[in-house]
Formats: sequence, C-alpha cells, structure tokens
Amino acid sequence: MTPTSEIVITPTIAITAPPNCTDGAVLLRDVTIQDNTQVKPNEKFTKTWEFQNTGTCPWINYTLVFAAGDAMGAPLSAPIPVTVSSEKALVSVDLTAPAASGTYTGYFTLHNSADKIVMIGVEKTFWVKIVVGSGVIVPTSSSSTSPTQSVNTTTTTTTNCNYSSNAGYISQIASLINAERANAGLPALTVNSLLAASAQGHAADMACNNMISHTGSDGSSAYSRILASGYSPSYSEEIIYGGGGPQAAMSWWMSDQIHRDAILNPRSTEIGVGYAYFSNGAYGDYIVVDFGSP
Repeated sequence: MTPTSEIVITPTIAITAPPNCTDGAVLLRDVTIQDNTQVKPNEKFTKTWEFQNTGTCPWINYTLVFAAGDAMGAPLSAPIPVTVSSEKALVSVDLTAPAASGTYTGYFTLHNSADKIVMIGVEKTFWVKIVVGSGVIVPTSSSSTSPTQSVNTTTTTTTNCNYSSNAGYISQIASLINAERANAGLPALTVNSLLAASAQGHAADMACNNMISHTGSDGSSAYSRILASGYSPSYSEEIIYGGGGPQAAMSWWMSDQIHRDAILNPRSTEIGVGYAYFSNGAYGDYIVVDFGSP
C-alpha cells in the first residue's frame, strides 16, 4: 500500500485586544487624489489614505465614516482592514465627482468597533478635496428657487417635501455659538436676516434632497447663496450638521478643529442660522450656520 502524505493545518492566531487598550492613529500620507486634484464632472475615483495604528488596540471591525461636507456619493461607512498596533493600513473610499464645477471637500472619521471616533493625532477628521472642471461656481441669481421660510413658520411645503423648522432651535444654536465665543474672549455675533434666509434656504434644500453638503442641489456654493440673499460680505463662512439637535451639533463642531475655528473666527461679526426637520430624510435634522462680515 502506498502511504498517503499527512496534511498539517497550521491554526491561525486570533487577534484580540489587550485589556484597557487605547486607540490612536496618525495620517501618514494621501496615497491617491492629493488636495485640489482636478477631476472631470461625474468622474468616479478612489481616494486612499495611509494611516498608522499608534494605539494599543488592534483595528478589528473599525470603519471609515462620512462626517460632513460634500459626500460625493460616499457610503455612510466603509470597513477598514484589520491593523495591529504600530502597523500601517491603506484606507479607501469610492467617490463620484459632482456634476457642477467647483471645489468640494468631504470630511471623514475613523470609528472603532464601539462606533467611537478614533483621534487622528489631535484631530477628529480627515478629508478629500477636489476641484471639478474649472473650479468656478457660477453664483445663483436672487430669484433662486431654494425654499425659504420665516423662523416663526413651523411647517413649509416645497415641491420636494414638507419640512418643519424650529424657532427655538435656531435661537438656541445662535446662543450656544455666542457662548463659546464669549468663553474665548470674542464679541457676540449679531443675527442678520439675510444670512438667516440663506442658511434656512440651504437647510431646507438639504432636508428635501436628503444630503449633507455645502453644495446646493442646484450646484450653488455657500458664497453664492449668501450673495443671492442680498448680503454683500467682506468675509463669509458656512458650517453644517445633520442628525441631531443644537447640542449635538455644537459638540461636533467644537470638537473638530475646522468647525471650531469657524465658530471662533474673529473676522465674523454676524450670523444666520437655518434649521429644517424632515422625518423621511436620512438625518432628520439639518442645520446650517452662515457667518459673515459686511
């Protein structure tokens, strides 16, 4: 009888997290799509970052999560390769460039298996920034069809949806922002009706079109919407949030350096806040804050 060979199966080693391990990461480089890479309208592309796990917890069931800005077709979350402490990992997401020319930025976060954000050094977010076409966004006219409403109206009907506003939330957000500015020794911002109209119009646009983006459904930019409202800024900036009320928005903004800097920018003197709630939207709450100086 011819002897058969014995097949030896080597058991795999299970990766487990050590007790009381800590999370940490650093962004080493943009592997693909450097900041301000020019792409064609509607072009599909893959953004890849290289990270290093600087914590003691292995990255098991960790995810990349879209956080804010221009989604560009990003999934709400995407898996991250298993990465043990000190190892490097390539993290990728498939995206699609918007149809309209302009500059677009999408912000992302790393989340652990408990869905807690993993700090990237001292930051919470990392981003992809592209330029579509010429990078110029044509301002919308003052007859823009973006839905607007007064802060005292509770429900507004548009061609897309019935959304609700909340005057109390709008006032609370402005108060919370001014409280943070006071803590930083900065003057309070004055509510401006034109900035408020611009912010409310974009909040409603996001709600009715189920998006969290600085780019309007008509291709407008924050700056062009502010101009269309009749406000002529020497300086302007916009921050947005989806999926929570005033306090959740403030917690997110103040824990992210880019948004914190916008809130505490000494160049701003005026503010407008927009809020829209749409029960059929993916985020429910849609918040927009426009800052400006005449």
